[in-house]
Amino acid sequence: MMERLFVIKIGGNIIDDDDKLASFLTSFAAVAKNARVILVHGGGKLATKLAAQLGVEQQMVDGRRVTDADTLKIVTMVYAGYINKNIVAQLQAKGCNAVGLCGADGNLIQSHKRKHATIDYGFVGDVDSVNTKFLNGLLQQGTNIVLAPITHNKEGVLLNTNADTIAQEIAQVMSGLYEVHLIYSFEKAGVLMDANDDATVIKTITPSSYNELKAKQVIFAGMIPKLDNAFAAIKKGVHRVVIGKAEELEGLIESVKGTSIEAESA
Repeated sequence: MMERLFVIKIGGNIIDDDDKLASFLTSFAAVAKNARVILVHGGGKLATKLAAQLGVEQQMVDGRRVTDADTLKIVTMVYAGYINKNIVAQLQAKGCNAVGLCGADGNLIQSHKRKHATIDYGFVGDVDSVNTKFLNGLLQQGTNIVLAPITHNKEGVLLNTNADTIAQEIAQVMSGLYEVHLIYSFEKAGVLMDANDDATVIKTITPSSYNELKAKQVIFAGMIPKLDNAFAAIKKGVHRVVIGKAEELEGLIESVKGTSIEAESA
């Protein structure tokens, strides 16, 4: 039987809230005592705030940040610097030994600059490869990994990369070595029938029920990329994907909370 690995992505809205982040990290430290874990974090609003203070104008297209040269410096400082090390320091205080990395460290994640027919996203990266040997070596030493969403192209250029996608790519490549459970944790209780009511969590979504929910416009906008990532991961060997509330992490681990994304049953 394969050993379990939890790849956990924490959303930016939780990072912006000190109390919620502290609660999440307490739960994460408890999980890490009994399992191998990789934490991938987003960036929150701090980069946008710092950019405004520095007078660097921000441009968003469909919710994605266009990353010019000055913005790249800001997101690298904030994501791979302050946020990453703040999370690591808080985990150390909870007795959870962790190392904070970005995709350039140990040649962990190589990517290429996004190509788009009409939009220049600037220094935004799409993942090409993940260094599984390096990741597995750290995990086998009992090291908990905290990963910032900055990658590189192996030509000296850093690239801002979507954290949901990084979590998915890591989950997929590590599924050859572990039974991988991918958990997307954020501020809501899961995928909801009513976007404003946490009591309306959809417990399980399969490819066919996903298509029905999209057709009825129960699921739309920001949740669709997350679910597309989830189903791509399931297709490529990830054992289970769960989406739910960061403060209910242990319930997500045990499958008693959140929304489980599953393949069609035979």
